Amino acid sequence: MDYIMTTMGNLLQQTAFVNLTWGNFVMIGVAFLFLYLAIKKEFEPLLLVPISFGMLLVNIYPDIMLSIEDSSNGIGGLLHYFYLLDEWSILPSLIFMGVGAMTDFGPLIANPKSFLLGAAAQFGIYGAYFMAIFMGFNDKAAAAISIIGGADGPTSIFLAGKLGQTEFLGPIAVAAYSYMALVPIIQPPIMKALTTEEERKIKMEQLRPVSKLEKILFPIIVTVVVCMILPTTAPLVGMLMLGNLFRESGVVKQLAETASNALMYIVVIVLGTSVGATTSAEAFLKVTTIKIVVLGLIAFALGTAAGVIFGKIMCKVTGGKVNPLIGSAGVSAVPMAARVSQKVGAEADPTNFLLMHAMGPNVAGVIGTAVAAGTFMAIFGVK
Repeated sequence: MDYIMTTMGNLLQQTAFVNLTWGNFVMIGVAFLFLYLAIKKEFEPLLLVPISFGMLLVNIYPDIMLSIEDSSNGIGGLLHYFYLLDEWSILPSLIFMGVGAMTDFGPLIANPKSFLLGAAAQFGIYGAYFMAIFMGFNDKAAAAISIIGGADGPTSIFLAGKLGQTEFLGPIAVAAYSYMALVPIIQPPIMKALTTEEERKIKMEQLRPVSKLEKILFPIIVTVVVCMILPTTAPLVGMLMLGNLFRESGVVKQLAETASNALMYIVVIVLGTSVGATTSAEAFLKVTTIKIVVLGLIAFALGTAAGVIFGKIMCKVTGGKVNPLIGSAGVSAVPMAARVSQKVGAEADPTNFLLMHAMGPNVAGVIGTAVAAGTFMAIFGVK
């Protein structure tokens, strides 16, 4: 009888019910909310499903993120090994390769002025940097947090790792990816508040055709120019442009297909679950985390607003030829932000097609956010 009671007691002690804290239940609830948004509302399920499931796993079984150093047998938890690939900047760089292989840079090449809209949208990053310092973060932590304003998860993870801010990597990554997924909710109210009905109805001229030679030369030239000025951007900008060169060269279709499909999806699974697994209650439910999430939202809102406002300026300068809505796509959430520009424009006029025009600032935003990260690394002397 004693043996049975001891055995049952041991089994009970091993269940998650005994070891869960109120914080774990809160984070499990957040995981369920994210799963609902991903599956029911279809808010970027490719991102939210793995992130939310990683969040669920780590708050039920924390040892799934157990580090090798803390392990009694020298073997870490499964998602700890996934997470190391984030810290080493391997997964963010591979994500950029996949994005490059999936994305047509033609709209940006056809309309180089889009670079200005992409640059304007980076205002949120620099604005959030000074706000983070004001709120008590050190300069490197402030820089890592501010990149959330670009709505660029891979770059946020990359910079946090490079600046040695692994303490904040989890909240930064979750905030960045969450805002990427919630672009359809966050951006439209800002866009509508800053534009008039007439501005949203503006129809833009069809973009000029872009030759194959231009599309091949573009990633090569951008790599040389950007990486010569800011060599630290090579892992991100270099991989982005390599993926695009795979796509546009036409001679390595297998590589382009692998980078944009199989490899991309594998990396998203590993990165998403490991990012979600950084949200254990002990690590995530802190005042610092709340500050990071709030700063990220402010940065993203500022970036969206700055892009739209600069779009309004371009609209005035060009005599009404630029729809200000495409400025909101200057954040680097590709292609979600461009789709939102299209959606808001179509609400004002169903015959208005802004998607390709918005892709120019969207691609420019990806490059701009990587450049912003490289600039911070250069300022702090990090290679």
